Amino acid sequence: MNRTLLPELVKKIGQIAVAKGLDVSAPAIVKAVKAGRTIFVIENDDGTMTGEEVRPFPSRPLAQSPNV
Repeated sequence: MNRTLLPELVKKIGQIAVAKGLDVSAPAIVKAVKAGRTIFVIENDDGTMTGEEVRPFPSRPLAQSPNV
């Protein structure tokens, strides 16, 4: 089992391979990396991948300021 941050794994094996391993689209991988989300990808011994996101608790959306 190997646990790697998403951007590091994308650099190592590419966004398409990561997307296939996590069963998501390549644009979803790009969006998560650009947003700076803290996502770890676990490469299991059987070759499968799972993702794990670290978020603050409680997770609340930022308050939006009104457009002036």
